Amino acid sequence: MDRELVTIGGFAALFIMMFLRVPVGIAMSIVGVVGFGLLTNWSSAFSLLSQSPYSSVTDFNLTVIPMFILMGAFATGSGMSRDLFTASRAWLGHWRGGLGVATIATCGGFSAINGSSVATAATMTQIALPELKRAGYGDKLATGMIAAGGTLGIMIPPSVIFVLYAVITEQDVARLFMAGVVPGILGIVMYIITIRLVMLFRPDQVPMADPLPLSARFATLRHVGAPVLLFASVIGGLYGGVFTVSEAAGVGAVGALIIGVLQRRLGPSDILECLVLSLRTSAAILMIVIGAYLFGYFLTITQTTQNIIDFLVALPVGPYGVLLLIVLVYIVLGALMDELAVVLVTVPIVYPAIIQLGFDPVWFGVVVVMTCTLGMITPPVGMNVFVINSLAKDVSLGNIYRGVAPFIFSDLIRLFLICAFPALSLFLPSTM
Repeated sequence: MDRELVTIGGFAALFIMMFLRVPVGIAMSIVGVVGFGLLTNWSSAFSLLSQSPYSSVTDFNLTVIPMFILMGAFATGSGMSRDLFTASRAWLGHWRGGLGVATIATCGGFSAINGSSVATAATMTQIALPELKRAGYGDKLATGMIAAGGTLGIMIPPSVIFVLYAVITEQDVARLFMAGVVPGILGIVMYIITIRLVMLFRPDQVPMADPLPLSARFATLRHVGAPVLLFASVIGGLYGGVFTVSEAAGVGAVGALIIGVLQRRLGPSDILECLVLSLRTSAAILMIVIGAYLFGYFLTITQTTQNIIDFLVALPVGPYGVLLLIVLVYIVLGALMDELAVVLVTVPIVYPAIIQLGFDPVWFGVVVVMTCTLGMITPPVGMNVFVINSLAKDVSLGNIYRGVAPFIFSDLIRLFLICAFPALSLFLPSTM
């Protein structure tokens, strides 16, 4: 069968199935196996289907995914996010816009021990949104800042996206984690600046709460030390070379469990619930990984990757012109597809071209993750927006999108800074 026809049909079928809400991993698996069978033979295709899933999910590098997910589940179950928000609100809430700043700070802190944007957005919607409304914040700004703050979950380590990028490109996960720290902190700072700018133009949307007594503020710090210690142990151990990434993931999961048990917030039933949740989430992610591996064989047999590399390298726009084109494609795909699928489908295609053009692979990993975070709050999909809307049914999707618009603009500026100044991402990895 004609190779070009199969290639076009395969990509068309993939996007149609995803549009029809077929799980991404299954859609990629179907296209990969059927496309491979049409271009070779069905015996080879079915052999691929029987062997590839096992070989892909038994990759040792992927063991960190379920462990970091378990760490996040224990952290959520033990109420660390509520502790962080309580402390942030106590110390910052009496400023004008301080409760909004506290929300962003909590999103950043919780992201450092959770690693999931959707989980961060969902948790903060339940914890922070009622407080923001009670304080007088408008629905648009309140939900917008939570949606934007949630995106920090896949930028600030630990991050599943960084792990998958490292596996695909054979880069050091620890270096990628460190590369995400400064851009993640920059994101927190720029979101806070965005809230302050909104305050200048719409002061009625950014109220001020009454201050708490100093004794009450210090009282909120007694539970904050645990998540700070957990984050410092995991990331500090990685940075200092004390742990491998797999060991750090195990330390993080066990540490979160111990903290929850010692604080008497995780009983046997809670622990079982966290284990089941982690199993379900890990299985869903690994199903996408399996699909990506099978789809990768389709890309290889159709020579799609090599054709796209040749096309990109030959464009008369220079390396940064090609980079701009790739970033624009990522932003569009991120707004339409799950961020895991975007990374697993596209990185094997564009990564060789990026290397051939002379860009740093670790820096490009940060750019990829940054564009994925943009997609999580960008219309028409924006996963974080839909999650918040499902929990805050009294706030329309339109209002949430309008509320998140200033933060999208802030993210575009941050993306430009990361692209223009690679040292923002590469400084910490270079010191390891």
